[in-house]
Amino acid sequence: MTNQAAADLIARSNRLGADPKNTNYAGGNTSAKGLETDPVTGEQVELMWVKGSGGDLGTLTESGLAVLRVDRLRALVDVYPGLDREDEMVAAFDYTLHGKGGAAPSIDTAMHGLVDAAHVDHLHPDSGIAIATAADGEALTATIFGDKVVWVPWRRPGFQLGLDIAAIKAENPAAIGCILGGHGITAWGDSSEAAEANSLWIIDTASAYIAEHSKAEPFGPALDGFAALPEAERRAKAAALAPVIRGLASTDKPMVGHFTDSVEVLDFLAASEHPRLAALGTSCPDHFLRTKVKPMLLDLPADAGIEASIARLEELHAEYRADYQAYYDRNADAESPAIRGADPLIVLVPGVGMFSYGANKQTARVAGEFYVNAINVMRGAEGLSSYAPIDEAEKFRIEYWALEEAKLQRMPKPKPLASRIALVTGAASGIGKAIAVRLAAEGACVVIADLDLAKAQAAAAELGSTDVAIGVAADVSNEAAVQAAIDAAVLAFGGLDLVVNNAGLSLSKALLDTTEADWDLQHNVMAKGSFLVSKNAARVLIAQKLGGDIIYISSKNSVFAGPNNVAYSATKADQAHQVRLLAAELGEHGIKVNGINPDGVVRGSGIFASGWGANRAATYGIEEEDLGKFYAQRTILKREVVPENVANAVFVLCSADLSHTTGLHIPVDAGVAAAFLR
Repeated sequence: MTNQAAADLIARSNRLGADPKNTNYAGGNTSAKGLETDPVTGEQVELMWVKGSGGDLGTLTESGLAVLRVDRLRALVDVYPGLDREDEMVAAFDYTLHGKGGAAPSIDTAMHGLVDAAHVDHLHPDSGIAIATAADGEALTATIFGDKVVWVPWRRPGFQLGLDIAAIKAENPAAIGCILGGHGITAWGDSSEAAEANSLWIIDTASAYIAEHSKAEPFGPALDGFAALPEAERRAKAAALAPVIRGLASTDKPMVGHFTDSVEVLDFLAASEHPRLAALGTSCPDHFLRTKVKPMLLDLPADAGIEASIARLEELHAEYRADYQAYYDRNADAESPAIRGADPLIVLVPGVGMFSYGANKQTARVAGEFYVNAINVMRGAEGLSSYAPIDEAEKFRIEYWALEEAKLQRMPKPKPLASRIALVTGAASGIGKAIAVRLAAEGACVVIADLDLAKAQAAAAELGSTDVAIGVAADVSNEAAVQAAIDAAVLAFGGLDLVVNNAGLSLSKALLDTTEADWDLQHNVMAKGSFLVSKNAARVLIAQKLGGDIIYISSKNSVFAGPNNVAYSATKADQAHQVRLLAAELGEHGIKVNGINPDGVVRGSGIFASGWGANRAATYGIEEEDLGKFYAQRTILKREVVPENVANAVFVLCSADLSHTTGLHIPVDAGVAAAFLR
């Protein structure tokens, strides 16, 4: 049974973490101390439950808590080797764990354990960090909070900071917490309710003071020509720039992107002081570990043309990489980890918004959220004083901290399609849905495009959150609709890597019964539709300069002549030859184009359910429910083909194992000799 102190801690943490005004995602930590029976001695022992390394307060559960013995933790003070060796104390925490210990203790464990309070909160609220990063933050702390909150000069998180805060609490009996210079806040209380109330009082008091005393234009007056573009115009420009920016941000390793055109971002970029402030970078360690020390900023007005913007972005990217390498070289020593890449994680485009990047969509989105936090911090600090983040050397010490490197090395190996972005047409059901499910399972971000938006969104929701998949409407026979779907994909995830032309339908009719309208419908959806999707997607793939895959779900009927399906088979043959033509044309851009020829996919197929199955069954003189078995028996392997078999082939084609294969058609038909490729 969960100890009541731990249960109260989890509830408090969830409440604090649920409100972004209190702390950023996965930022900060909370703790509680209480008594528990030692199962070895049967005696009461004081334990501390504290949020473990890497957890998030808003979603914290018992498994995310580290559990330590308070007496053993505090005994570490007697063996503390000093500031130069304080990192060794993190490993020492393992010797203070109770039982299995729960989650791995974080670097902030000492802060919670050494402070003489039953409950401690360490948070990263924008209002608190604004005071912490103000040039005269110490004086502001005294003015705003009196003797209830004490200023702590910047110190890197660790054992010494825990000792410092413990001493401050002991020497200031009226204090309920601290402002940690350049970093955040810490508050405490005798009960869980008191600690939470004290944390919120510091946050709300700082926020109210900023609101009342801030200058009218903390970011300076409006900068002529840098105001936000109208929504439709800025999103169109964002979609046009996104593939290029993603390609630049992926120079060292592939990245997933996120686009934000929030009011906070647009207002910041419209003001005269934004170049100076952007160059100063972020301050809170949680911020710059996600955003790098500073963003890349396009120094052109909002109405700059696409070509001019791209040319300048390419120049700025080269400068950014050189600058980051110089930053690393200035600060690294023989013990520093190797440079982790010199590309920006935040790219700001005036009038348009912010592009943020990470190894996956969640990381990219959170990086953007953190930079919005940084903007709010800068607004508060500039409104009261001037923004003065911690210096470069201190940022480097944290960014390339051996403990941070160890945390990165513990991260699980990425899935095969991690960082890849897929667009699958006709993916709300049948073969397309199976493909989307498989690609998502292998780590890809997936855009499910379908004629029925509601069904596309429902299918996407089955795969997970919008960090995993989104659903978009797409009439593939309409170029404007195709472009809108691709733009939606690009704005959602930053770009495209993998396109699956799966949308289709089938009319089973004899030649003399096939109308011109039937012929046009088949060709508009499949031949023309896949052409339009490939054409507009290829623009993105080429602009990114990251290669990519285009896969056509063709058919055995593209090479096999059967009765009563002239329109369907002819358009499948068209698709099959598009594969060869595009493979030859797009290869110079590193784009592979391949096809899959399924046959007899009855179970779960939207085409068969819409009447094609009944017609084919009638053609062969069998019952419709026996069609799958009938198809299986005419194959060499005598196996029924299901949508998942096609999805498996898609995965193989876009995996690293077939990195040198293009222009290929893979039969997924259980063996139909008449359809063997020659």
